[in-house]
Amino acid sequence: MGSLGTMLKHPDDVYPLLKLKMAARRAEKQIPSEPHWGFCYSMLHKVSRSFSFVIQQLDADLRNAVCIFYLVLRALDTVEDDTSIPTDVKVPILKAFHRHIYDCNWHFSCGTKDYKVLMDQIHHVSTAFLELGEDYQEAIENITKRMGEGMAKFICKEVETIDDYDEYCHYVAGLVGLGLSKLFHASGKEDLAGDDISNSMGLFLQKTNIIRDYLEDINEIPKSRMFWPRQIWSKYVNKLEDLKYEENSVKAVQCLNDMVTNALIHVEDCLQYMSALRDPAIFRFCAIPQIMAIGTLAMCYNNIEVFRGVVKMRRGLTAKVIDRTKTMNDVYGAFFDFSCMLKSKVDVNDPNANKTLSRLEIIQKTCKDSGVLSKRKSFIIKSQPRYNSAQVGLWLP
Repeated sequence: MGSLGTMLKHPDDVYPLLKLKMAARRAEKQIPSEPHWGFCYSMLHKVSRSFSFVIQQLDADLRNAVCIFYLVLRALDTVEDDTSIPTDVKVPILKAFHRHIYDCNWHFSCGTKDYKVLMDQIHHVSTAFLELGEDYQEAIENITKRMGEGMAKFICKEVETIDDYDEYCHYVAGLVGLGLSKLFHASGKEDLAGDDISNSMGLFLQKTNIIRDYLEDINEIPKSRMFWPRQIWSKYVNKLEDLKYEENSVKAVQCLNDMVTNALIHVEDCLQYMSALRDPAIFRFCAIPQIMAIGTLAMCYNNIEVFRGVVKMRRGLTAKVIDRTKTMNDVYGAFFDFSCMLKSKVDVNDPNANKTLSRLEIIQKTCKDSGVLSKRKSFIIKSQPRYNSAQVGLWLP
């Protein structure tokens, strides 16, 4: 649930952590009895991390569609991620994956741990997929086809420019945003969101993951994975892997800050997308990961630990986000406070300081213009000693 030391430092984490743990246990008890659906929801708990909980809160039909959508794309991603698969084997599978989901006899063994189980028994996912409504099936097939083709393209292509970076993130995450918008619309609960803002919802999450996972990706065996665009990292080092070496710490942090600044460009679209949602469960499903992303960027910014290990929000703060994200007011408050936290860490000597501050000010203005910030409670977190001794409100009461 969290270390005792952390809970003693943050005693108000305890209740949200307990609520989250009880909710997770309830979700596990609600696994369907049919073997194929039981497999799908059990696997969802194992491979989706925090997404599993928010998916469980959706209404039944949409919940099943999103569950299968997630597992199909997770399986596709498992093929892409497995660096031991030869390119001439991997590319055809990626391109044909949208057809394989209709075939209950097809499977392909790859990946490790739970992901290998998913791939070995993917017939359960196909069986469940074939029970979904036609509109849901068409949306899932369309996005899987486009994503597989995009992944195949980047198996043979490096991420060189920022345009390449945006294109890659579109294929692996922006299309997820488009697909979810189609599923929400097919459920009858939401209007169909525009492609641009749907795409931004995915890009903001994906870029956050790419930033946070630098060390894991660069140390991947048998072959490292490189998603940071050369157009950014080449300003600081000769090779992307050089960022992890201690002698390059100053340049590494500057490059990291450049990457975070790039990710922030998507926030306005994300806020616009979320503000248009009507269904409370769909809203929470979308809003919680977005708040986690801006919180993670605030933790990563100007933080050399990104190149030394794993940087993430503490579990208690994650539990608070899940527990207390209910309305758009909460989203504006969270984005404002995390952007304040990030702003307090900006070093004026950083080569991208002005650009970073400009983007943060745009985010903060959007949140202020909502007119709801004065209506919320905040607790105060002091920024870390190496940064300005400003006090930062963190939205969560």
